[in-house]
Amino acid sequence: MRLLTFYKEGQLKPAVLSDRGVLDISGAYPTMIDAIERYEGLAEFLDFALEEESEVFMDFNDLKIGPSVDGAGKIICVGLNYQKHAEESNMPAPEYPILFSKFNNSLSGSNDKVKIPKEATQVDYEAELAIIMGKEAKDVSEEEALDYVFGYSCSNDLSERTFQFRSGQWLLGKTLDGFCPLGPYVVPKDEIADPNKLRITCRVNGELRQDSNTNDMIFKSEALVSYISKYMTLHPGDVILTGTPEGVAQGYKGDEKPWVAPGDEVSVEIEDLGRLVTTMVRE
Repeated sequence: MRLLTFYKEGQLKPAVLSDRGVLDISGAYPTMIDAIERYEGLAEFLDFALEEESEVFMDFNDLKIGPSVDGAGKIICVGLNYQKHAEESNMPAPEYPILFSKFNNSLSGSNDKVKIPKEATQVDYEAELAIIMGKEAKDVSEEEALDYVFGYSCSNDLSERTFQFRSGQWLLGKTLDGFCPLGPYVVPKDEIADPNKLRITCRVNGELRQDSNTNDMIFKSEALVSYISKYMTLHPGDVILTGTPEGVAQGYKGDEKPWVAPGDEVSVEIEDLGRLVTTMVRE
């Protein structure tokens, strides 16, 4: 089972992707957060629908897909969380997770067009595993941490480097409109054997730029959930972007770096989590 959002009459609606197609569940689950909180009843709901005529199911390819989770209370990001990425950035591996945030304005869905701001000159891609919280978590141990997770999704921590490093705060370069593609759907945790052993890639116009595995993360998924929960309460639908592997444009040696340009197609793919596609356009 896969959970997603799609646009219907201008509004985002939650849905389930099954072998038969996409089922609109907004009648029973008005928001994606509702679906996450009441997930245990979804299987029965889907089984009932599968007995109905196929007309209730929609073709995934016919839909405009939204971010896999909308309405997140928090989007928490982690910097320098892959050993090889820290090395290409000429920075030491952090002693503690480096945390920053994005806001809901930055969310976009798969196959969305994301605008490059007029002043931007150094737009970078960052393929990342996203953790989607399923239960309220406060001060949980690493051993218990993944029990509070709902599932996982592909994400792209798009960054404008000149904005990011204009000051000591990264926020400006990170939370531009649409700069947090998330999707195409959420895969529940019980379908992922180990989130710390997934191949993760990023391609720009088909050219492979990042090719790694989440086992290179310095702070693993359970460590991040536990650490963050010690300082702030995590709620269902909150999103944690777990960092990016080596291969970002900023890490390329020499003066000519392959920054993302208008017309470029950036795709992030994570093992068992699907493919997230973003087309960059000029503002």
